[in-house]
Amino acid sequence: MATNRTLTILKPDCVRKNLQGAVIKQIQEAGFKVVALKMIRLTKDTAGGFYEVHKERPFYGELCDFMSSGPCVPMILEKNNAVADFRKLIGATDPAEAEEGTIRKLYADSKGENIVHGSDSDENAAIESAYFFPKSEEVANLA
Repeated sequence: MATNRTLTILKPDCVRKNLQGAVIKQIQEAGFKVVALKMIRLTKDTAGGFYEVHKERPFYGELCDFMSSGPCVPMILEKNNAVADFRKLIGATDPAEAEEGTIRKLYADSKGENIVHGSDSDENAAIESAYFFPKSEEVANLA
């Protein structure tokens, strides 16, 4: 297990419910180091670009509308086995199916408004991180 990075986004429902602090605390208590963080508001176009992989799926338009409905907080997290460990921490996409104690079980209202995004592979984590944190904002390894 190498130290690696993953991307998360605290989605508009998380920000709207003022849960950013609670969620970040849970992330840090699980051993993740926050190496980049910012609050932004996506447009429908930027949300569409990020979720382009889902463009042909029936929920794509609704997802883009939701992700552009308010501010969100993208973050790069670092930890050994970051992607898999973070996916376990956040729980299943549908909070009704998520394990007790996971972020989605604790805070999410529905499959569509599920508080947080987590990269699904090391490759996608790198691509997704670059989408929100371009080279000009690249985070150096912090000692």
